[in-house]
Amino acid sequence: QEPGGQAAFARRIDPAREPGLSPEQRLLMAQVERAQRQRALQRRLRGRNALLALGIGAVTFGIYGYTFYSVSQERFLDELEQEAEAARARA
Repeated sequence: QEPGGQAAFARRIDPAREPGLSPEQRLLMAQVERAQRQRALQRRLRGRNALLALGIGAVTFGIYGYTFYSVSQERFLDELEQEAEAARARA
């Protein structure tokens, strides 16, 4: 702990200005930062992709359900069968 009761926190440093770092250490720090940014981006994209997949799935099932509902309401096949029976009865 630092004086004043405050806990010590890691401070962000600029590798280019930090004395005592070798070029290899600077390169390693830059690689680690790039990897961390990439992981954060992947996490964010994974969440967006999941929401997009749920949205597309909901639309797809909505269309599928509406199609079944509308087809079940159609009576044209029943009318065709009645006309065919009437034609058989006349013949």
